[in-house]
Amino acid sequence: MYQPETYFISLLLMVISMLCWGSWANTVKLCPGYGFQLFYWDYVIGLILGSVVWGVTLGSLGSTGAPFIRDVAHAGLHPILFAMAGGIIFNIANLLLVAAIDIAGLAVAFPVGIGIALIVGAVSSYVISPKGNPLLLFGGISLVVTAIVFDATAYRLRETSHKATGQRGLIISAIAGLLMGTFYPFVSKAMTGEDAAGPYAAVFFFAIGVAVCAIPVNYLLMRMPLDAREPAAMNGYWQAPKSWHVWGVLGGGIWCTGALMNFLASQAHLVGPAVSYSIGQGATMISAAWGVFIWQEFAAAPATSKRFLAWMFILFLCGLTAIAVAPLF
Repeated sequence: MYQPETYFISLLLMVISMLCWGSWANTVKLCPGYGFQLFYWDYVIGLILGSVVWGVTLGSLGSTGAPFIRDVAHAGLHPILFAMAGGIIFNIANLLLVAAIDIAGLAVAFPVGIGIALIVGAVSSYVISPKGNPLLLFGGISLVVTAIVFDATAYRLRETSHKATGQRGLIISAIAGLLMGTFYPFVSKAMTGEDAAGPYAAVFFFAIGVAVCAIPVNYLLMRMPLDAREPAAMNGYWQAPKSWHVWGVLGGGIWCTGALMNFLASQAHLVGPAVSYSIGQGATMISAAWGVFIWQEFAAAPATSKRFLAWMFILFLCGLTAIAVAPLF
């Protein structure tokens, strides 16, 4: 299987991860009126397909480690369970995050939810594998925390009406972030130790965990929506335009690609899971940019709100830069 051998290649993979994780949610926006619970079934299909496609292609090339099929077959029970547990936790967090996107928009749900996830995930991953300069790593994380506060302030200033709904979106984003930050250490554990799964096998088992969890949890959210809308019925899924199904599968494939790139980089020399996860969660910047500049979610916001947004971008960039150079010092 292919694995990066230099820090430059690892950094490139982390940047790709950041772009994928920050862009997949646009596929939700491209299905207007489509309940996120129905969208999510296609997303899960795309996630599984993506893990298999990458496994039988890039995961079967090169001379490092075992090819994908052999790696899947010989992975130990504990690594499989750790990877699946990561998928289960991620699935619950991601369902909450998609609901928050539907309620509050990309420019808010991602910075708050994923920003909190970055803090929780980076700290817990560093405890497991302490790589990178801690001053730069946690200094960068502190800047990200400040950026989250600025983003939440910008959102509060934007909301001149429907404040109850807006507050619900922020609360759901925060809960999603807390859960999202706990899945990565499980995946890291799956890729370390005896009978460990390689990155490609870990992504596959992770996707299986997502699918197993999605069946009961997503069905529950169909019956009891978090966005105060009417319950969703499965006939809405079958009646949806084919293009919406394509966007859902593509969204899952894009997220899966980001996950694989991130898992690969985390196993490289010098990097470690804390740095890899932290840079990958720069997805917050990418998603906020989509929400602000493409979807115009803050077009009618007051000038003060936009100033807070500008500082949010600056702080995120500074924080991510500090995290990126942490392995070099």
